[in-house]
Order: sequence, then C-alpha cells, then structure tokens
Amino acid sequence: MKSGRSAEDTQRYRCQNPDCNTKTFMLDTRYKACEPSVKEQIVDIAINGSGIRDTARVLKIDKNTVINTLKKNRAASSKSIQIFSP
Repeated sequence: MKSGRSAEDTQRYRCQNPDCNTKTFMLDTRYKACEPSVKEQIVDIAINGSGIRDTARVLKIDKNTVINTLKKNRAASSKSIQIFSP
C-alpha cells in the first residue's frame, strides 16, 4: 500500500505485516550500502583478508560503513557462541 514519498521524492510503501519492525519501506534504495547483499559481500571480502579501504573502494561505499557492518557482525556472532561449563 502506498504511503507517501521520501525527502528524495522516492515512493514509500506501508508494510501490511503486523510483525514487521519497520512500518514503511522503499523498494529502491538510494544508498547501495543499505542493501542486504552488500552487507554479505562486506563480510565475505573481510574473511578473504582484504582491508577496510580496499573493501570500501571495491563496493563504492564509505569506509565507516564497512567498519560498522563488521563490528555489528562480530557482536552478533559472539552472542551466538556460548560456552557452557558443567
């Protein structure tokens, strides 16, 4: 369902799912780093040993976005790994 326009004049849509975290969304993102596939690429490139600046240059995004994505990914992976002592 349509829900107005953003400041950049992009069509916004309202989510019909009541469990959705965000109430509105845009089909086309203006900034490439917002796409989930780019976040996966950042992690894959980091695992292969490339630096932060190299990753940012290849994906054409800001280096701070690369750093923040890797920090969030590291925090999420450390929470999922739990050591239980008997």
